[in-house]
Amino acid sequence: MSHILHITTTTAWEAAQQAGGYRADSLQAEGFIHLSTPEQVLWVANSRFRGHPSLVLLVVDPARVRAEVRWELPSDSDRAWLFPHIYGPINLDAVVRVVPFPPGSDGLFSLPVGV
Repeated sequence: MSHILHITTTTAWEAAQQAGGYRADSLQAEGFIHLSTPEQVLWVANSRFRGHPSLVLLVVDPARVRAEVRWELPSDSDRAWLFPHIYGPINLDAVVRVVPFPPGSDGLFSLPVGV
């Protein structure tokens, strides 16, 4: 299976490194962390994070994730895509790369090279 991606802030990633694991706000609120495939991530970024500075993409190897990974339909979209959801914190050794993810001058995101 290829890598999956999570959009977060630089600050949240730095806090995760100090805490020893990554926990998104959605884990407390919804019970899981939202992720995307490389084919899905621009739709997510441009519809939910447009113009947001200081973002990074966590490149996650799902085979290394200790928590359960489920592929599910989003509840708040008409997209027929199955999105990866992680039902627990992301262990740091599952994050194989962290890629800066700045928006362009128009506020829209482009997929970084190599992602």
